Amino acid sequence: MKTDKIYLVGFMASGKTTIARALAARLGWRSEDVDDLIEKRERLSVAEIFARHGEPHFRAAERDILKLVQPMRNLVVATGGGTFADPDNRTAINLDGVSVWIDLPLADLIPRIPMDGRRPLASDRAQLERLYALRVEAYRAAVLRVGASHLSTSKIVDHILEAIHHLPSVVHQPTPRV
Repeated sequence: MKTDKIYLVGFMASGKTTIARALAARLGWRSEDVDDLIEKRERLSVAEIFARHGEPHFRAAERDILKLVQPMRNLVVATGGGTFADPDNRTAINLDGVSVWIDLPLADLIPRIPMDGRRPLASDRAQLERLYALRVEAYRAAVLRVGASHLSTSKIVDHILEAIHHLPSVVHQPTPRV
């Protein structure tokens, strides 16, 4: 393996958590989900965090969680849909491991996204389309892109491993803290 950490990035409902678990199992690594870690720390669901404290509080918690997982190795991280949209997060992720964009067209994602408030930024179709367009620009900065439309989790994992295999040798070492 040419890296010791993989970050999965992509839009909400693209399957990052499921793929992270399957990829980690295949590699014999751990997997962590940024949103799950935030929910555990805050003792609230993502929707409740947005409702009670707002998006800026959530994004600050997200940055804290990224710092928490940074020293961990042999890890697959499922990021939240907006994590990679933040330029500082994007830089930190790309310095710490290999970012993999799980790319699905919005038409594939819409049936997976409940419009019932569980996804705070998915209140209506027009808002979702705007958000998708903005975030796709950020996702393009990922080291790897894996088209995941109509593929099983196992096939997506195969594609990720194949793409990583073809990367130039990369060994990410955590940046020493001063």
